[in-house]
Amino acid sequence: MNKRIIFHVDVNNAFLSWTAVELLKSGYGVDIRTISSVIGGDEESRHGIVLAKSPVAKKKGVVTAETLYMARKKCPDLKVFPGNMKMYKEMSDKLYNYLLEYTPDVERASIDECYMDMTNTTFLYKNVIDCAYKINKEVKEKYGFTVNVGIANNKLCAKMASDFEKPDKVHTLFKEEIETKLWILPVTELFMVGRKTAIKLKELKINTIGELANTNIDFLKKHFKSFANVIWEFANGIDESNVEPESAKSKSISASWTLPKDTDDINELKKIIRAQADEVGRNLRKQNEYATVIAVTFKDSNFASYSKQMKIQNATSLSEEIYKHAEEILIKAWNNEQIRNIGIRISGFTNKREEQISIFDKPSSNNDDKIQHTIDKINDKYKKSTIIAASLLKK
Repeated sequence: MNKRIIFHVDVNNAFLSWTAVELLKSGYGVDIRTISSVIGGDEESRHGIVLAKSPVAKKKGVVTAETLYMARKKCPDLKVFPGNMKMYKEMSDKLYNYLLEYTPDVERASIDECYMDMTNTTFLYKNVIDCAYKINKEVKEKYGFTVNVGIANNKLCAKMASDFEKPDKVHTLFKEEIETKLWILPVTELFMVGRKTAIKLKELKINTIGELANTNIDFLKKHFKSFANVIWEFANGIDESNVEPESAKSKSISASWTLPKDTDDINELKKIIRAQADEVGRNLRKQNEYATVIAVTFKDSNFASYSKQMKIQNATSLSEEIYKHAEEILIKAWNNEQIRNIGIRISGFTNKREEQISIFDKPSSNNDDKIQHTIDKINDKYKKSTIIAASLLKK
């Protein structure tokens, strides 16, 4: 059996880069990646913080999640540009569809990163490293932004490789390279090691990934319980998870976004799952099916994950109905902590829309389905979200 070959493709400074590309297209005279610039929240609504920063602003001390007021004190010539989640989704789709030209086994891990299982395509691309460089070059030429490509024998090592040095790089982390490339790194750089875990590891005199990899697992379990298995395996480069492509007819459909900054703003979380409801609903309608199970997934600032799902009485494919159920789950399940990643997953598919209603309920109209499909056709025709929920428009 051939060794797996996995690519991790990660957009460099996605939100700022994508904004730069759109501004240049619209005639803006300067590439904001080359000046002191940030993507910032809305100061008027008290969300005036740095969401993404240019390399120039970074060199002047600007950091993500600080207030724009503090950023301007460090960088008086700072230019602030608003975020545009609708446009970011369109850019993400362009990248995803481009990667499908290389392999059907592409998993969109978040809005700005994808995994590619290249194992069964090696007969097409004899040298996988050359193939990665080709992707790196073509993305830059076709779309105007840059990506890092990590190459490894599993998803974990591919992701770690793509983070080695940025921007616009290709790196490998094969099994035989773990000791020389991974173990020398600070333990804080290991995927899934959050701030609290890192502090605890340092208290235990474990400062590098190599030291963690060579620590007795039973000792780790005394301090981290079941989570010890996760960090010990990752430190040793062990990850058996599969790349999960979006099949022609999926048993479940999900959308999960890693946020530009951790947030505990429920209105912001509602806005995100509203956009995700549109995404999963649209994919479900392409399958001509209806969902009976809706779940919301959470990952907090310490990388702890949890989810909550509900079985709904009436199967649906309508984005607004998916959102209403997801919003209900969000309100009930969220623990009010800082959220790093949030997503929607739908499953329990059926090809019939059967409703159970009481005498007080109003049945859903077939017109609702027709309107949704009409909206989908318009958006597909123009290759973008021409029609979107009013709640997603910036006031």
